Amino acid sequence: MELGLGMLLTDYSIDPARFGRLAEEHGFESLFFAEHTHIPTSRETPYSGGGELPPEYSHTVDPFVALAAAAAVTERLKLGTGVCLVIERDPIVTAKEVATLDQVSGGRFLFGVGAGWNREEMRNHGTDPGRRFSIMRERIEAMKAIWTQDEADYHGRHVDFDPIWSWPKPVQKPHPPVLVGGIGEKVLDRVLRYGDEWFPNRVTDPEQLGERIAELQRRAEEVGRGRIPVGVFGAKPEAQFVESLRTAGVSRCVFYTRPAEPGEVERQIEERARLAAEVRRG
Repeated sequence: MELGLGMLLTDYSIDPARFGRLAEEHGFESLFFAEHTHIPTSRETPYSGGGELPPEYSHTVDPFVALAAAAAVTERLKLGTGVCLVIERDPIVTAKEVATLDQVSGGRFLFGVGAGWNREEMRNHGTDPGRRFSIMRERIEAMKAIWTQDEADYHGRHVDFDPIWSWPKPVQKPHPPVLVGGIGEKVLDRVLRYGDEWFPNRVTDPEQLGERIAELQRRAEEVGRGRIPVGVFGAKPEAQFVESLRTAGVSRCVFYTRPAEPGEVERQIEERARLAAEVRRG
């Protein structure tokens, strides 16, 4: 099982380059930064975690810029969005950002994607929340065309463009892995249609997750696909829980690191590293 770190990186927490160096030095496989372009002051949409919305949601830095900083000071660490809200992004611009980051990192980028939960945030980007999943699908399909074709075009309901030229192309072929976030009822449909990995968060029941993983692999075989990797973002930092996830079929665990002043973040990284060592010893 691969082990990684994740954070809603903020302007008041650790520098992304420092975070990247520490993650690699402590033997972690990957580093994921989450995304919110902004947070509307309206609290019409309740926080999915319950209670008041923590301050880090309105202080997040851009994940692509932060991951590029981490890429510049690391050599092996995989760098991912956990997750990129593609429903709030132009697909042509985002395709170039993904390809550029994959280039500058030497092919180490993992493209975690999701549709988000904050309806007011979506609306501010001109996205109808009721259509966010079809918008996400089309934007990802369009980006795949841009990454893999010299003259790419796409014609859908939400994304529509005639042939274009766009370089660079990603180092990874045919493109960086697309990790589909979410744990809802229809998420497996999305993984099978355009994902390379399932990347759920807020997992509390490994046994139940294992049942869904078995369903995913069965359906993947039915459509002629190989085994689809499954990673968990925000895994509970307990060795027994991680072992239960491994038994359920999870191949990557990403431990969440709370945004805080740099010294506290470094303390958490060291704590997670001790847990990782325990997990590796079995």
